[in-house]
Amino acid sequence: MLELLHIENIAVIEEADIQFHAGFNALTGETGAGKSIVIDAMGAVLGGRTSRELIRTGAEKAFVSAEFSHVPAGLPGLEETGVAPDEDGNLLLQREISGDGKNTCRANGRPITVAQLRRIGGELLNIHGQHDGQQLLDEELHGAYLDRFGRTEKTLVAYQKEYGTMTELKVQIKALKMDEAEKARRVDSLRFQIGELERAELVPGEEEDLAARRNILRNGEKYIGALSGADYCLSGDDERGGAVSQLREAEEAMSAVRNLGDDLAGLYKRLEELRCEAYDLAEIIRDKRAEFDFSPAELDAVESRSDQLYRLKKKYGATVEDCLAYLDKCRAELDAIETADDTLILLEQKLKKAEKAALAAGAELTHVRKEAAKALERRIQSELRDLDMNKVRFAIEFVEKEPALDGCDTIRFLMSANVGEDLRPIAKIASGGELARIMLALKNVLAEQESIGTLVFDEVDTGVSGRAAQKVAEKLAQVSRRKQVLCVTHLPQLAAMADTHFSVEKGEQGGRTYTKVILLDRERRKAELARITGGSKVTEALLESAGELLDEAEAYRKSI
Repeated sequence: MLELLHIENIAVIEEADIQFHAGFNALTGETGAGKSIVIDAMGAVLGGRTSRELIRTGAEKAFVSAEFSHVPAGLPGLEETGVAPDEDGNLLLQREISGDGKNTCRANGRPITVAQLRRIGGELLNIHGQHDGQQLLDEELHGAYLDRFGRTEKTLVAYQKEYGTMTELKVQIKALKMDEAEKARRVDSLRFQIGELERAELVPGEEEDLAARRNILRNGEKYIGALSGADYCLSGDDERGGAVSQLREAEEAMSAVRNLGDDLAGLYKRLEELRCEAYDLAEIIRDKRAEFDFSPAELDAVESRSDQLYRLKKKYGATVEDCLAYLDKCRAELDAIETADDTLILLEQKLKKAEKAALAAGAELTHVRKEAAKALERRIQSELRDLDMNKVRFAIEFVEKEPALDGCDTIRFLMSANVGEDLRPIAKIASGGELARIMLALKNVLAEQESIGTLVFDEVDTGVSGRAAQKVAEKLAQVSRRKQVLCVTHLPQLAAMADTHFSVEKGEQGGRTYTKVILLDRERRKAELARITGGSKVTEALLESAGELLDEAEAYRKSI
């Protein structure tokens, strides 16, 4: 559960520490005091979307931390990030939001991304916002709610696998079923491209060899001149000896004294090695010169081949290797078109089997969903009775449709608000208060299926009053015996039912607006309940009534 929420520089809250307790926690305050800012801070530390506008005016950054206790070690989000609760089961989430839009997130001191923070936060706390009831109006979400309740993930994944196979086969068949004119045009185009590439007789790596040879041929005179000059220096000519003969003479001169000492022997040895190396170099240079056969015709041929490769690369790929890959692709496509009739027969046979498998998996998914729907209808109906909606009927409708990624049925939630009326889509007949209570019932049922330990309700009482408000308060009290409940409310019935009551108060100091969160004792709770009930005029009668409301709420809490 959420033990401590620490807030710094979030909107009008400069700094606040809210020590939440087990059970039912209520937050009340004047409109605009900052109650929703507390919820925004919770959303931020759980990885929700934020903006720099959330940072308090004049501050460079905002900071929120949330300390949770009794956190299970095996939560998927924790395992994925390598984060674990400490030995006492505590987990500290932190998020710092800078004015430049950068975020720094940590879990138990370990840096994590915002996405990872969102993954972890979603397994610890669920926020039911003021407008979440409107989600019931979106019928596309009804199937997701049912799947979540029925835990149909494995059956849904099995169906989606078969559906994916069927869809892929349909795509392949559609690609092969082109009209004859289009097929003829494509075949002509492929044959032309294949012929052009095959006639070119491309060789991998030939670009580099051509470039090197062209460079030499373009500089033929310089090439021959350099080699000839080096050969003359090393080997000489008929009239004059080169470096090799000079080194031989030096070697012969030293041979007479090489036995007179080790140093002279060493000098002789070095001369011998130098003469051998010079001789080898002379031979290599002479061979290079002999190998080179410059002809304008060869240069023209190299230039022509280089130009041909350039034109082909502009059409078929950046390199010769890319052109060859494109050639293989064209051959494969041409072969596929020419053998399309045979391939179509095989694919259509596979498609029949895939369709049969997808329909069977879809039927199994529908069966599992209908079983879950019966259980969900019973649970929602029970919850609605607890919320003073005894005459409301709730049902889940299945309408068969063409197989799609989400199954073979359209799923809709239906209700009848009054006795004798037909079941109709929720969007067409539910009032704001009814939507709020149905959504509360759904949230409660889903929460029972999940490991989330804390439920946050931001003004769940919208559109609710009187007896219905009392029923909502009792329902939240019941839920708080299994989960920690945090509730922002304007209703005295809900605030009185809480085990712990906080007041969010706004004031001014030094020309700035400040918001603080105060834990209320019994006397201050009476005053706050009287204010909620009667506005600015707090009379003795209202205070006495508030006290009675607290006594009744305490008695109810003890009874559950």
